[in-house]
Amino acid sequence: MPSGRTHDRITLISLPPLAMLGLIFIGQGEWIVWFSGAYLFSGLMFGPDLDIYSIQYKRWGAIRWLWLPYQKCLRHRSFFSHGLIVGTVIRVVYLLTIVFIVAIFVVSILQSILGFDWNWKTFIDNQFNLIKYQYPEVAIASLMGLELGAMSHSLSDYLVSYWKKSEKKPKKRRRK
Repeated sequence: MPSGRTHDRITLISLPPLAMLGLIFIGQGEWIVWFSGAYLFSGLMFGPDLDIYSIQYKRWGAIRWLWLPYQKCLRHRSFFSHGLIVGTVIRVVYLLTIVFIVAIFVVSILQSILGFDWNWKTFIDNQFNLIKYQYPEVAIASLMGLELGAMSHSLSDYLVSYWKKSEKKPKKRRRK
């Protein structure tokens, strides 16, 4: 399995060609910026190795504790952490759930202190409408960046593991 630094190198080296391909085929600079940012975030901080005490986990600094339940629930290199598409979806849902729970407490405290009126349903509807009607391409580019960043990690893990296993197998000699 590649080290954290190797995964970082893979992410940083593969981004320019991916961004160039995106620019050639899509031609929208704004989308490529969102894709590239999500790709870097996924490769450096939001990848499959959040299920262990890894360099990605350490990069979360003072708030890395929020990944502890995720680590306790998932086995390292399981389908649910390293699986293509599934792993990214689970991490996105997990992080959004944590953010939502924290936001509930923060908003309720601020409402009681400052006494402002605020409605969760209106807020959520507005966010979904923004994504659905005004920025669907940006959302898609960002999700693709998150997934491809995680894919580069998972695929390099699988390829190195496969290569190491194939080297360990004794080679059979053919008789003449």
